[in-house]
Amino acid sequence: MMEKNQRAEMMENEKIPRVLMKLAVPGIIAMLVNAVYNVVDTMFVGMLGNTSAIGAVSVAFPLFMIIAAFGQMFGVGAGSYISRLLGEKNKELADKTTSTTFFTSLVCGIVFMNVGTIIIEPLLKMFGATATIMPFAKEYSTILVAGSVFTVCNMTLNNMIRAEGNVKYSMFAISLGAALNIILDPIFMFGFDMGIRGAALATVLAQGISFIFLIRYFISGKSYIKIAFKHFTPSSKIYAEIMKIGIATFVRQALSSLSLGLINVAAMPYGDAAVAAMGVTLRILSIGVFVIFGYNQGLQPVVGYNYGAKKYNRLQEAIKVSLKLTTIFSMLVTVVFMFFAEAIIGVFSNDAEVITIGAKTLRAISLLFPLFGFQQVYASLFQALGKGKESLILSLARQGIFLIPAVLILPKFFGLNGVIYSQTIADFFTIIVTAILGLILNKSLKKEEQNVYYKGLREQQIVV
Repeated sequence: MMEKNQRAEMMENEKIPRVLMKLAVPGIIAMLVNAVYNVVDTMFVGMLGNTSAIGAVSVAFPLFMIIAAFGQMFGVGAGSYISRLLGEKNKELADKTTSTTFFTSLVCGIVFMNVGTIIIEPLLKMFGATATIMPFAKEYSTILVAGSVFTVCNMTLNNMIRAEGNVKYSMFAISLGAALNIILDPIFMFGFDMGIRGAALATVLAQGISFIFLIRYFISGKSYIKIAFKHFTPSSKIYAEIMKIGIATFVRQALSSLSLGLINVAAMPYGDAAVAAMGVTLRILSIGVFVIFGYNQGLQPVVGYNYGAKKYNRLQEAIKVSLKLTTIFSMLVTVVFMFFAEAIIGVFSNDAEVITIGAKTLRAISLLFPLFGFQQVYASLFQALGKGKESLILSLARQGIFLIPAVLILPKFFGLNGVIYSQTIADFFTIIVTAILGLILNKSLKKEEQNVYYKGLREQQIVV
């Protein structure tokens, strides 16, 4: 593990491309493993030879995203604040924030576990479960909700570990959970003949083991920031700082969940094959999406630390390098999805209708994917810099302001094609909003840099 003083030295003085790679690569690997798990999990369910079972996984996915939204709310919000506090050398408040966030997320996870179990069926109906999909969806989702406390806490702990710069440990924890899930899936599903219930049980068990691995990092004293009940400080200041960024993250995740549910509902009139195709397509797309997310997990602590330390040259360099790398990657993903859409969808289902609808959807979503890196880099920047308003706007834009109306309106005029192209339309308008906010941010950072420079000159003149 990297020593504490080495982490600070790396953040402040090491070359930005090298720092980004050190922090981003573990995040990319962890998120990629997670994405591969999602894909493999769907593949195993596809082996059951039942399109309704694949549809059940598609319907359960928005529910899982709601659970994850709570963990991301606490984790991303606290992570942004902790990074800035460490940059300001305020270790005491960083410890209080860490402990307060963990214990709050633990209580939230327990509450969700109990409430979610009671209202599971209405939730699944809202997310697009048909009469034939519902039995599979309920069987699968009930177990996932029972283990939701692990999901919430894991995402919280992961983000806080990344905030102090130890992305490698976070990577190992996520990778461990995903790898165990992939191993346990076929054992429970086919070895123990548990079917779709086995897939859900494998997920919960893997999440539980991952939680043990994560909390051990803090309990063993390896962490720089600490979790202890004596540091638990439920103050309005700490919660305000967490929620300033966390709420925007929660809204984005919750709207993503709602939008996926609406897409499933819009696809329902076209049969289980359409619902299944939407779910398969989004799982495949998650490979490209999660790599960008993983990269941004490495970018955020670099941005937060250097912004807190008022090292604007390093901050600007991190932005330029990140935009270049994520755009190149997004373009490569687009080429693969465009040219091999049918072959990729065919790995998950042998249903001709699922393959046809899925391939068309994958190509439609890929049309504007080359600019996905641009969107997400700026969304991460606003989070890391503590600019909650702008972060909230972008969160509402892609998965709410533009996507929800598109899903509700386009199918009425274009049928299934309206469902298929709804995300593409939403991405188009989101890119415009991102560009406007990005220009404003760049001007604001330059102004802040100038103010710091002139303040330094005045202080030197006073000393002389």
